[in-house]
Amino acid sequence: MTDYFEVHERDGAARVGDLRLSSPLTTPALVDDVLEDAGSLWSGDRDRPAGDDSQLTVLPHRAFPGGTPAEVQESFAVDAPDVDYPSVAVVSSETVAPQETDAYALSNVQSVMGHGAALVEAVVDVREAIPTDTALLFSGVATPRNVALLAYAGVDLFDGTAAAIKGTEGRYLTTDEAYFLEDLDELPCSCPACQQPREEFTRADCAEHNVSALESELAIVRRRIRDGRLRDYVEGQARHDQWLTAAMRELDDQWGYLEERTPILRDARIDAATADTIRRVEIQRFADRVTTRYRNRFRNPLVLVPCSAAKPYSESQSHRQFHDAIQWRAHLVSMTSPIGVVPQELETTYPAQHYDTVVTGRWSEDEKQFVSDVLQRYLERNEYPEIIAHVPDEGYRDIVERVEERLALDVTYTVADHPTDDESLANLSSALSGELKYSKREREHNTVRAIADYLLGDGAGDDLFADIQTTSRYPKIQVRDPDDTQLATMVPQYGTLSFTLAGARRWLESDAPTKRVEIDGFVPHGSVLAPGVVDADEDIRVGDEVVVEGPKAFAVGRAEMFGREMAESTRGIACEIRHVEET
Repeated sequence: MTDYFEVHERDGAARVGDLRLSSPLTTPALVDDVLEDAGSLWSGDRDRPAGDDSQLTVLPHRAFPGGTPAEVQESFAVDAPDVDYPSVAVVSSETVAPQETDAYALSNVQSVMGHGAALVEAVVDVREAIPTDTALLFSGVATPRNVALLAYAGVDLFDGTAAAIKGTEGRYLTTDEAYFLEDLDELPCSCPACQQPREEFTRADCAEHNVSALESELAIVRRRIRDGRLRDYVEGQARHDQWLTAAMRELDDQWGYLEERTPILRDARIDAATADTIRRVEIQRFADRVTTRYRNRFRNPLVLVPCSAAKPYSESQSHRQFHDAIQWRAHLVSMTSPIGVVPQELETTYPAQHYDTVVTGRWSEDEKQFVSDVLQRYLERNEYPEIIAHVPDEGYRDIVERVEERLALDVTYTVADHPTDDESLANLSSALSGELKYSKREREHNTVRAIADYLLGDGAGDDLFADIQTTSRYPKIQVRDPDDTQLATMVPQYGTLSFTLAGARRWLESDAPTKRVEIDGFVPHGSVLAPGVVDADEDIRVGDEVVVEGPKAFAVGRAEMFGREMAESTRGIACEIRHVEET
């Protein structure tokens, strides 16, 4: 049976994939069944020369948590049968090197558990060193409480050793706590082991329950990855242990590692329920691109307004009232936590219309600091003849006043009591008296250019779409050249652009940064599989528009892997093809 690991779903560094070693399983997963089939995937370091990271012979013993009694270890011993061992290399995070294998086990895993920075450093070092289409195993450490964070960091495989051992020691595990068995008057679980009366529940039953709870938690993790919502879950789950929260925050500081693996768009909603949401890649990426790529092209005053619960903002009742007062005489920019600032052209661009936040009217200092920093960077990059803040006092005005003082601005405030009361709306309309309206055509053209800047790079909008015409109605804008050839279509669901072949050729001929995938000598239909990729630009992210070129074909589509993953992987879909022509 051929070994392989194929990733099907991605959520940051976490992956759902099919791993076939001695038997198939879906990751993130327990490998205990594989262990029973093939002795053990784990080998200790006692027989290895220092610094030797070569693939090792699989030995019939596991890595146990420090201090585990010898008699407990012996109870888990298995005899290695006379079979072909699965392809797993045991490596140290300090000296890891790629091997001809489909999975890697971390030898120094015990030393990094319980220390957020050490854990993250070990995972990142190993994941960056080994091929992207290989699985990472942490043996002897997984519990129902920590496994979601470990999977989020990029670990694919676990075993039930730690959970079972804690059961034999009388520790009853749940997703948020480890109880001494004698302290439990009733069992807070309905798994088969917990169905019997409390007085008959033994430590062996406790071990069975613990492993069952771990398996259940992994099922939740897999579902969350498929839904693109593992981070929401981890933000809550990590709160049950201080070191897990520390690890999550340390992982957020690994920008290059997480950003490369995080899609630029997805269907899933972001639940902004904790202060840590601000540190998410999707939020930081949006703020970074708005303040380094977006360029205001309107000559009108700026009006800052609060966000709305309804998305996109322009469809909300409050923003319709703002538009009625403004009447296209100003450029509208929304302020919001956790996104920062959202120019009207990017109101549909992920994640601006894909989040929900806790509404209390009270802003934390972290929120104020983040939004004020983003607003400051935005105003340092973009000039306006006048700035009007149509914002309430609760949090919003404090943020604007901070930036006003830092940049020595003169801001006009128009809200009397509430942004949508008659007096406030009249103040807003009066502040724009004498300003000229911009046209629907100007708005649509600037929207297309702003999205191109956001997706491709600073200046891309003008490089690609200086001489365009637009048809259809916002937000379903079609982009055409002066000869009426369609170049692209705006995708309202994600606020992105979908290129035609003509648009892709124009893209390659322009000065805008390209995202190119080089393929072998075939004509792709429907999708390009990773084995057919010769090379790919490293700045490609999942969800990006990509131009696909090969000796026999020219195509355009959407990336399903990040660039380095396309070039390294031997299985899986690299990109979906929208249009293709044979060359």
